[in-house]
Amino acid sequence: MSGRDGVPGVLGDATGGRLVLVGNTIVDLVMRVPALPERGGDVVSGDTTFTTGGGFNVLAAARRLGLAAVYAGAHGTGPFGDRVRADLAREGIEVVLPALAEADTGFCVAFVDGGGERTFATSLGAEARLTETDAAAVLAALRPGDLVQISGYGLAYPVNGPVLASLVARLPEHIRVFLDPGPLVDQIPEEVLEPVLARCDWISCNQREGRLLTGRDDPREAAAALAARLGPRTGVLLRADAAGCWLVPPGGEALHIPGRRVTAVDSNGAGDAHTGAFLALLGHGLDPDTAVRGANAAAAYAVTRHGPATGPTRGELLDFLDGEPPAARLSSVLRG
Repeated sequence: MSGRDGVPGVLGDATGGRLVLVGNTIVDLVMRVPALPERGGDVVSGDTTFTTGGGFNVLAAARRLGLAAVYAGAHGTGPFGDRVRADLAREGIEVVLPALAEADTGFCVAFVDGGGERTFATSLGAEARLTETDAAAVLAALRPGDLVQISGYGLAYPVNGPVLASLVARLPEHIRVFLDPGPLVDQIPEEVLEPVLARCDWISCNQREGRLLTGRDDPREAAAALAARLGPRTGVLLRADAAGCWLVPPGGEALHIPGRRVTAVDSNGAGDAHTGAFLALLGHGLDPDTAVRGANAAAAYAVTRHGPATGPTRGELLDFLDGEPPAARLSSVLRG
């Protein structure tokens, strides 16, 4: 179970690597409704908020657990772009690219129903206009030990997809690549998706995405089939919500890592909290098994809070895990 540099489970230099998101940060208009209306119907929102979302959730989750984070996606000029940049700055997240002058950042309407499930409608903006010049700037900004996170949302965008696929193919070997294929995975052109799958070191998906990628309904079978498709150098995470996560470490077998049952109030951003926590804990030098256990706890914590960017801080995660098996190991690195 080794990465491309032969170090088990460690993302290059654990003390110097950063999470670099080449994806999308947008503004979420979150509307809490008792249930989605029937077609042609209407429903009154009990609460409506504007928050920064998309890839911001992953970056914030990793940053709160002590991993340096960088936003290397496109962003626009206008009220949404201003909000995104302010929230990135508040979380201590560096921005690589300048704002696009001719367009604002896009937004997403997120409906959260009484059961905590979310449904989205997205309006694209500057984040969907990545250029080859942007890609060159991102490549120049990378450092040894960095981890580049790619989202299937960006790969599905007509403009961004080919640019991102070309960028990933040009990444040096010392850069780790993490792919979250996202709900649009079946809409990503094969010529865009395949080069990214061939280069990624880790892939993390939910059960629906795993089924779309493998044709398998059973989560363990889907995780194993995805690992077989990607080869022994790539690790697989298949998130199964409250049931936890199936982990296939590079070159290993599928392992079930149990989840933690909580009363969910908002599942928006749970997968992002899991991804950000997993990458942060790997970046701290933890093995994949322990990192997944910490990520499962971070996602469970997140769904007990309202809002998309609700990943825990180091102290909150350790308090949440108080007395549980992974707590001692996590404490040794998060408080070290």
